[in-house]
Amino acid sequence: MAQKPGIPKGTRDFSPEVMVKRNYIFNTIKEVFQKYGYLPIETPAMENLSTLLGKYGEEGDKLLFRILNSGDFLRKADPELLSEKLSDKVAMQISEKGLRYDLTVPFARFVVQHQNEIAFPFKRYQIQPVWRADRPQKGRYREFYQCDVDVVGSNSLLNEVELIQIVNEVYRNLNINVVLKLNNRKVLAGIAEKIGAPEKIVDITVAIDKLDKIGLDNVNAELEAKGLSKEAIDELQPIILLEGNNSEKLNKLKEVLKDSETGIKGVEELEKVFEMLDVLDLNLEIEMDLTLARGLNYYTGAIFEVKAKDVEIGSITGGGRYDDLTGIFGLKNVSGVGISFGADRIYDVMNQLELFPAHSDASVQLMFVNFGEKEQLHCMKLLSGIRNAGINAEIYPDSVKLKKQMTYANKKNIPFVAMVGENEIKEGVINLKNMETGEQENVTPEKLITVIKK
Repeated sequence: MAQKPGIPKGTRDFSPEVMVKRNYIFNTIKEVFQKYGYLPIETPAMENLSTLLGKYGEEGDKLLFRILNSGDFLRKADPELLSEKLSDKVAMQISEKGLRYDLTVPFARFVVQHQNEIAFPFKRYQIQPVWRADRPQKGRYREFYQCDVDVVGSNSLLNEVELIQIVNEVYRNLNINVVLKLNNRKVLAGIAEKIGAPEKIVDITVAIDKLDKIGLDNVNAELEAKGLSKEAIDELQPIILLEGNNSEKLNKLKEVLKDSETGIKGVEELEKVFEMLDVLDLNLEIEMDLTLARGLNYYTGAIFEVKAKDVEIGSITGGGRYDDLTGIFGLKNVSGVGISFGADRIYDVMNQLELFPAHSDASVQLMFVNFGEKEQLHCMKLLSGIRNAGINAEIYPDSVKLKKQMTYANKKNIPFVAMVGENEIKEGVINLKNMETGEQENVTPEKLITVIKK
């Protein structure tokens, strides 16, 4: 019996039609990255678990895909641990590598390993897949692409502003209406101090980061389960639900956090970012949001999140400042800041809103009908000139019925079909059919190029 084919949950195949659209997103993002002086790198799909573990918090560690050691992977496993079914401890003995969870930690490892070869500040972009053992659902996959842009080796808040400019330009070019939410982990640390629970900063940020997903009551229940007192939770409410415009929120925070040096530092950083943004002509809605926490432990300063305004899907871009991520690997005091564009969610947004162009540069623009061996040779010569002019074109490989060839062109959404028979060869023309309007005309090869390029 033949095996029924399938793929793991949370992963997907991509048809040519989908890949054309995905590459449109990748190319749009890449062009903006390059415009701002960022250069590409790539890192391996798998990293040593020692590189990955402990960088994403307890919840993140649980979502790491681990790779079994080669060969007899049970050889190093403790028989006692196996018999007691202590899977967490056994896992460390039978697996030394894992699939990368994001691109930022591998980037930090890259910087440390290649520190003598790169110039600081180091500006890089990276477009590669990542893997998370998450529960698959709409907009959430186990394998997905990230488009990251980071700069390390500079403390300047100009970098944060530049990343916001990149967000503005990318989504303007993709024609997606978005809002950028901005916060600062120092402000959140100051709030934790204010309510008398500085040691609970990770628990607080992980909980309030879920506010949009699970609601205030469930966030409060989670905070209580993590050991926060009723008084601390009550004191937290008016702070995280602070209202007003960005300037009003900052002024209120100055008063609330006046006794917290860390908190005030965070407020000052936000003020400086908004001050620089004010001189730029950005058509981007930017909202200071105290409920934005970003669950990853390595953020230390500004944190960003971008949401599409016309589709309910969660964040489509996120990131922030990490002051000493490379310190974990031995290179101290190298600050960095970056953001990650979620290509898969961006695709879902654009598909739902029908924002993709009808024909991209990657699509086939012209197909020659194959009428026979003599006509085929003539068309092959014409095709060379047409392709050299920058037009994506093909000839149907077999001389079969015209209906079958036209059906093929329709299925591939090819906008133009060229028909060259015996009469056209004699007259030196091409019968060009516009597949959308049905119009046909005889044109010279030169005019055909002009018509298609228009």
